[in-house]
Amino acid sequence: MDEEILIPISLFAAIFGMVYLYFSTRNKERLALIEKGADASIFNIGKRSGSAWKVVVINIAFLLMGIGLGLFIANILESTTSLDDNVIYPAITFIMAGLGLYVGYTQTKKALDE
Repeated sequence: MDEEILIPISLFAAIFGMVYLYFSTRNKERLALIEKGADASIFNIGKRSGSAWKVVVINIAFLLMGIGLGLFIANILESTTSLDDNVIYPAITFIMAGLGLYVGYTQTKKALDE
């Protein structure tokens, strides 16, 4: 058997195992709570306003804007300075991506507080 085929198979097995473990554990916890007489409404706490997709969209948007801005700044710095392009592209890209995630976090926090 080729070694190259083992990578996607092991990746699929790992993802399947994590998803299976998550759902089976969640199901066992819920059954244990129901057996103890807990109200079924406690399972709907996180489903209040359906704003989870807004959080994901805001964070992905700011992350992608940060990556794009980081690549743009790195290109400008490479063409105007004598800095090593093998260092400047990853450094500026990661810095701006982190800044984008931080801005996305603050905007999400502000949007959810309203």
